[in-house]
Amino acid sequence: MMVNYDVLIVGGGAAGFFTAINVAENNSKLKIAILERGKEMLTKVKISGGGRCNVTHACFVPNELVKFYPRGEKELKGPFHQFCSGDTIEWFEKHGVELKIEDDGRMFPVSDSSQTIIDCFVSATKKLGIEVLTGQSVQSIFKGDGYWKVETNQQSYKCGKLVMTTGSNPKIWELMQTLGHSVVQPVPSLFTFNIKDARIKNLMGVSALASVKVKDSKLKASGPLLITHWGMSGPGILRLSAWGARELAAKNYHFTLQVNWLHEMDFESAMETLKELKEEHAKKLVLKFCPFEFPKRLWESLLMASGIAVETKWADVSKKQLSDLTNQLTNGQFQVNGKSTFKEEFVTAGGIDLKEINFKTMESKVHENLYFAGEILNIDAITGGFNFQNAWTGGFLVAKAITEA
Repeated sequence: MMVNYDVLIVGGGAAGFFTAINVAENNSKLKIAILERGKEMLTKVKISGGGRCNVTHACFVPNELVKFYPRGEKELKGPFHQFCSGDTIEWFEKHGVELKIEDDGRMFPVSDSSQTIIDCFVSATKKLGIEVLTGQSVQSIFKGDGYWKVETNQQSYKCGKLVMTTGSNPKIWELMQTLGHSVVQPVPSLFTFNIKDARIKNLMGVSALASVKVKDSKLKASGPLLITHWGMSGPGILRLSAWGARELAAKNYHFTLQVNWLHEMDFESAMETLKELKEEHAKKLVLKFCPFEFPKRLWESLLMASGIAVETKWADVSKKQLSDLTNQLTNGQFQVNGKSTFKEEFVTAGGIDLKEINFKTMESKVHENLYFAGEILNIDAITGGFNFQNAWTGGFLVAKAITEA
């Protein structure tokens, strides 16, 4: 038996729920259902931001906001002029969820719990009569004359408008390819670097503001760098992994990472600072006098890497040692051998080719009445609430297009 809906949304995540709620609020007469393959919905929302849900980012200018998207920057400009971070804040406030801004611009619910967002979505779907059907694994999608047919492991569904919000789901990408869509080959984004190196071996938990660069490439980033037991992580590394997702995949995650522990200070300036220190504090221990804002344990490790013993006085540091130390500080080279996923917040670079989407409506250019929102598209961002903002904006535009059609 076939079950009929006006709007069928495949994928019970952030984009799926946001789309469904906005469609129902724009037109209460439409019969809407969300199909979710898992037993639970909104699982990624639950774990995001360490269980606090990083809803969006306090960047309110569309032309600035797009710069946080390694893929999707050009295409999202128009959509963000329609629905931006400020609109997200307003939307959640209207639905009883107050957000707060942290020092780094990330925005969370005041409750500091992702459950607040989940409760907001679940209660809205109940209030609006949206059916949420779990355990529905899509087997096939068929385009009829003026309708869509979706077969799951449990049921056959028919709808006038079909919305795909399945995130990074390879099976759905395959189904979309059979319908004539192109998929940009997915590769991981937002990952940390595996590095085994004596200089950082016992420094787990040490953090410094640094600039990082992939040797022999144009890839570079900066931000806090965190030393972990498997290598390097932190915002600077994650940014580099996002912007370099394709290039680093092509290198099979084996490359040389150049680290400037002094952020933007160059070799000459650092050398000058160290020479002055050598003159002024000749009789003092090198270990005790570090001229930079710098974790002491890292300073000690880089001294040793430069051949300077901890009991050495500044007067006894040779020219070569000074040069080696400056090099370690401004251009430390580390061999990266592989990657690790950043927490459970797995983000993929890849998905439906953006050339096949109308970014005014988020409708497919290949098929009428087929819409996309969220990470199913070849759009991804660095951490900080940007991936969710893409989901909200896409969902808003889909809902608008469906209800104004």
